[in-house]
Amino acid sequence: MLTLASRLRALDDAALRRAIEARLVSATGINDFFDLAEALLDPVAIQNTLAHLDRATLAVLAIAGESPLADDTALSPTVAEIAARLSALGERPVAVSQVEAVAGQLDTMLLAIYSDGHLKPYDAVSAHLATWPELGLPSATMLASVAAPPSFAPPTDTDAAFTTNLAAERAFTAVSSLAELVSEISREPVHELSRGGLGLPDTKRLAVAAAVEVEAVPTLVALAARAELIAKEQGYWRQTELGEAWLMGSTPHRWSTLAASWRASLPTDVLDILPAQAGVFWDGELRDFLGWLYPAGGAWLDDRVTAVQAEAEFIGITAHHTTSSAGAAVLGGAFDDAIAIMEASLPAEVGTVYLQHDLSIVSPGPLAPSIDARLRALADVESRELASSYRITAASVNRALAAGETAESLLEFLRSISLTGIPQPLDYLIRESAARYGRVRVLPASADDAPAQSVVRSADPALLGTIEVDQTLTPLGLHRLGPDRLGSRFAVDAVFWALSDSRYPVAAENESGEIVHVRRVPLAQKTPVAASDPAVDLVERLRTSDGGEGKAAGAWLARQLDAAIRMKQTVTVSIAMPGGVVVDYLLEPASVGGGRFRARDRRADIERTLPISSIVSISPAP
Repeated sequence: MLTLASRLRALDDAALRRAIEARLVSATGINDFFDLAEALLDPVAIQNTLAHLDRATLAVLAIAGESPLADDTALSPTVAEIAARLSALGERPVAVSQVEAVAGQLDTMLLAIYSDGHLKPYDAVSAHLATWPELGLPSATMLASVAAPPSFAPPTDTDAAFTTNLAAERAFTAVSSLAELVSEISREPVHELSRGGLGLPDTKRLAVAAAVEVEAVPTLVALAARAELIAKEQGYWRQTELGEAWLMGSTPHRWSTLAASWRASLPTDVLDILPAQAGVFWDGELRDFLGWLYPAGGAWLDDRVTAVQAEAEFIGITAHHTTSSAGAAVLGGAFDDAIAIMEASLPAEVGTVYLQHDLSIVSPGPLAPSIDARLRALADVESRELASSYRITAASVNRALAAGETAESLLEFLRSISLTGIPQPLDYLIRESAARYGRVRVLPASADDAPAQSVVRSADPALLGTIEVDQTLTPLGLHRLGPDRLGSRFAVDAVFWALSDSRYPVAAENESGEIVHVRRVPLAQKTPVAASDPAVDLVERLRTSDGGEGKAAGAWLARQLDAAIRMKQTVTVSIAMPGGVVVDYLLEPASVGGGRFRARDRRADIERTLPISSIVSISPAP
């Protein structure tokens, strides 16, 4: 432990931080370099680190530890000797350069010392590896000699076509559900509970909008957040600018955004082991290969693959746990190829609809996103399948007018996409709604209207009187400011949407009297959050607690004495006497404090109190 503690103290901050991160060390209970050294050499910590190492790295470490152990690294095997041993065991050549690279990695991870071409694992590491056969894990010889399972067999054309089609179906479903969820959040944000997750009312609302089971909503929210389509702001999930643009993209490009964010979220160690090959069965071939590649992976590896696999299946990277052609392209980073595969597999988008006399709209297939988005501004979605249906109402037309549309722009748009012309009832509804639109105006209050923040005005006294006594608008606190004006203590946007929800023909205007568009829910502004790095914090704490060579040496001696006291162990303590003479005492330490320690002299059978500053060395009694 002393050797490792001294080495840790000599590392620069960057190397120390990398070692802490590589060894997955928890900062809890670590106050100095001796605590860190003890934590790194703990058998549980060693096993946790070895579980994350691949077979080739473990083989180098285990073979290096088979040689006689010594404190002098010159007596440890060279990388050339290790390479020769691995080549003989595996019956295939192992390059010295390969072993050198692994040795450097092991040295950085503080599992071994690599110096002058020699590799010496720490004693605790070699001792733990020696127990592996008792734990059902491979020995050093097995690590180097057991060959990998057979290569993944390419799928047949029939299997490949089935997987591709099923994956495309899953991709379409996932994208459609996610688009509905993002659209619903853009209409009304959802609250994140203080303990995490969404409340049941919001979860049910999103489940209905996305046409999924309640249990699937957290997955959809996580996918949308990771792709930055939504973001959390002041405790609420809101749509982002990227989410707004994403809704206007084609289905293959929407899917590629999800696939890219899924791939980017994969830990490097997982991405490196997932083969970019179609037809790989994750529950069979892949897990067999991973079990060989990471022989100590166990539950850690299985949990990671299971989590990755669940999302891969949901978005169509896999189908029936088998990698699809598009999924293989994504794993290989070839997103253009993945988009091309999806474009060929997904149902073609349409740009025309049927307008019905009952004010409903039916699409004969999946609508192009740009047309779908504009229809949503004009109509309410009734069903969302391959063939969606919408319904136009007076309220939905008013919503479109409030967004800046006119009767002519709406009718021209409908003519351009209709296969059945424009039914007379629909024409009448749009023109009549446009004629009524703006009979009520909401604008910012002037200084003379204080304390009101907004003003509701109308040239129709009867309509204004109806608004004044409308019980649903009581929370606005509307009060008379004049014969054609009402005041409210709330801002323009709140008053506007309250009147709009009550189906009044309301428009918002600015101080100049121009009609303006009021956005119901502002987009989330992504703000970077400075996350604390535990490794950096631990390094800072270690440097603060370190008081120089003298304090470090004294702390190490005190640590050895404390360990001997806890274990009731007899040790040989070398004491520097006046005149330079060094005397060895066989002592059983009893207590340490005030720069001195009290111990029982086993030879003289007396109790001694000696200064810690006079100790030259401490070693276990023979």
